[in-house]
Amino acid sequence: MNRDISPIEPPAIRDLKDFDRSSGSLLERILFNNRLAIVLVCVLATLVLGYQATKLELAASFEKMIPTKQPFIVNYFEHKNDLAALGNVVRIAVENRSGTIFDKDYLETLRQINDEVFLIPGVERPYMKSLWTPATRWTGVTEDGLDGGPVIDDTYDGSPAALDAVRRNVERSGEIGQIVASDFKSSIVLVPLMERNAETGQRLDYRAFSQRLEALRQAHQSDKIAIHINGFAKMVGDLIIGMHEVLAFFLIAILICSGLLFWYTRCLRSTIVVMACSSIAVVWLLGLLPSLGYELDPYSILVPFLVFAIGMSHGAQKMNGITQDIGRGTHRLIAARYTFRRLFVAGLTALLADAVGFAVLMLIQIRVIQELAIAASIGVAVLIFTNLVLLPILLSYLGVSAMAARRSLAAAERALAADEARHPFWHFLDRFTEPRVAGAAVAGAVLLGLGAAAVGHHLKIGDLEQGAPELRQDSVYNRDDAYITANYAASSDIFVTMVTTPPGQCARYDTLMRVDALEWDLAQLPGVEGTLSLATVAKRMGMGMNEGNARWYDVPRNQDTLNFVVNRAPRDVFNVNCDFLAVYAYLKDHKADTLTAVSDAVGQFAQKNDRADAHFLRAAGNAGIDAATNIVVKQANSEMLVLVYGAVVVLSFIAFRSWRAVVCAVLPLILTSTLCEALMVSLGIGVKVATLPVIALGVGIGVDYALYVLTVTQAHLRQGMSLSQAYYRALLFTGRVVVLTGCTLGLAVATWAFSPIKFQADMGILLAFMFIWNMLGALVLLPALACFLLNGGRRSRAVPLGVCQAEIDG
Repeated sequence: MNRDISPIEPPAIRDLKDFDRSSGSLLERILFNNRLAIVLVCVLATLVLGYQATKLELAASFEKMIPTKQPFIVNYFEHKNDLAALGNVVRIAVENRSGTIFDKDYLETLRQINDEVFLIPGVERPYMKSLWTPATRWTGVTEDGLDGGPVIDDTYDGSPAALDAVRRNVERSGEIGQIVASDFKSSIVLVPLMERNAETGQRLDYRAFSQRLEALRQAHQSDKIAIHINGFAKMVGDLIIGMHEVLAFFLIAILICSGLLFWYTRCLRSTIVVMACSSIAVVWLLGLLPSLGYELDPYSILVPFLVFAIGMSHGAQKMNGITQDIGRGTHRLIAARYTFRRLFVAGLTALLADAVGFAVLMLIQIRVIQELAIAASIGVAVLIFTNLVLLPILLSYLGVSAMAARRSLAAAERALAADEARHPFWHFLDRFTEPRVAGAAVAGAVLLGLGAAAVGHHLKIGDLEQGAPELRQDSVYNRDDAYITANYAASSDIFVTMVTTPPGQCARYDTLMRVDALEWDLAQLPGVEGTLSLATVAKRMGMGMNEGNARWYDVPRNQDTLNFVVNRAPRDVFNVNCDFLAVYAYLKDHKADTLTAVSDAVGQFAQKNDRADAHFLRAAGNAGIDAATNIVVKQANSEMLVLVYGAVVVLSFIAFRSWRAVVCAVLPLILTSTLCEALMVSLGIGVKVATLPVIALGVGIGVDYALYVLTVTQAHLRQGMSLSQAYYRALLFTGRVVVLTGCTLGLAVATWAFSPIKFQADMGILLAFMFIWNMLGALVLLPALACFLLNGGRRSRAVPLGVCQAEIDG
């Protein structure tokens, strides 16, 4: 047998009697000298946490999705009681396919829908609004003066005369474009929701709520009636209901990983052990979450698979090392200990880098991301035990099949037999340690990085599409949203500016003139379709009190007239104490550019017009909340990358004790992050709550490849080998598994691109890209950089922790 397989190869010991059980580190001795106890503890923990996992709930919360400490949101919560129906709101548009809303059968169907929705738990009933609610009123000028009342009053009986009265009332209500379509073919049931049920105290169940709405749709939709529904609660409910399809894609990804790992090893038992340890980590994670008071939501549902993927990557490295040692004739227990010595610190450093990548997300003041970070950090902490400790212990009992061991060793021997007999692929990668090829690779990486940075400069913060970007554009929800947006001037994307005044001073002429000026500024923006405020109501009523003459369409100067207007104005535009005004801007969409333009316009107006008697505050409404979220995400995106890379640099330096090695490991990651941002621009993916974590995760997971390759390369260099020899042997030992896991995980998550859940498809594409490019960076750019920085070991005399000669010698 060829004994020159690896310079860091420890002596092959077939008999346990010849092995010193007291060798190795203290941690190794504690673990491997108490193997049975550790296995029994893991079995017990798996049973207990497996039971706890059955208590895990999949839920969502509106307040978890917003940055509660951002100034806009602080303002919103401070005045939330004055802004009913502007937070978590669902709109149900009921369309008459064969006529107008002034139809007896249509109005009866609308009444039934209104009454059924009124009884759904979680609805904030006093603020519901439709043609059938008493709050929907009309105001008009009659021969007796101003008059008004409910749009559909108690005298309605469905007769032609009553329908004519409803038509007149609708036309005088000011609700056309608000809850009545401009073509009179549909009307809206506006349904504000409470975060918790006032009767039971339980949090709103979005899945059950969405199912109730779908049942309502099925009960009332027909050839004559169409129902369209949008709103946060419906969107999240659809996501939760669609999670079974997401889980199907997870299963496909796991099957791909298992199949390719078995194809590589040809050993069923070791494949099962690797997959089992990664699955145990997922079970522990799912059991710990409810035990600690956490739950999964549609955004953190991807964490269990990420934990599985990271576990498989590390597990494959451990299995590969043990397989090669057994192939050389080493006893399986000793082989497991040797592999633990060689790769424990590299694996621990990589997992700590993963954990840091997740933990940094805690800085983002959005609870859904913070809970994702907590779940992922727990998962990585679990992996340190299941895949770095439990897996080698299990393989020390089970070993690998003799055929797989011989096959692995024979492949390595053939690859190292002579330079001219080298495997073409590994020989090609080894060429990047040559100065000429390395220089070309570094120059190409620089040009690629500069080009990607130029493209990535156009990366947008927030949503870049209409509707709900979490769902496909042809989904039922987005088709419904498109219908509502197209038929109502008062779109579902509402940006609200809050104006605070001293008590009883909201209707002062100077204040209303400034409010009117703000409306004018907003109306000039291309993304604004309409505005509404007390100033608008005052102008309408001023015109109405002067025989409808349009020349009187202005804010009345007389204070008594304004006080009269306040007494008859809807409570949507001011509060009972008359110390608060709401200025509505109805937007055509909630794209990042639209929100930025509106938010900036209000901010500039506030700087110029804030006075002691009136303060203009941003922002409420779903568009205002989205704007606040975009601001937080934009700030967090830069801070997150700095912190993630800073942590990776520190951990890499601790592992390698060489700044040159750190540069070799980190620069490929920076290139991948830059390329990923360029890819997001080209695919029209913005940085938002759903995609922000991917960038941090890609850095943490990607450093695994560099750490494993560089750890073995550094150990060879320390023993006096040239960079080419050291890197080539690192390829045969850990590089093969880097290629396996990079390609396997990239292929597995690439299948998510076909998911009906758009944000999962986006994450799948981005993760697949980062898996592949991080792998290429570790195999191509890392050795090219090492050619100039490590110089065959003469400049880098450090040994990675955990690979010291005393441990290698056993």
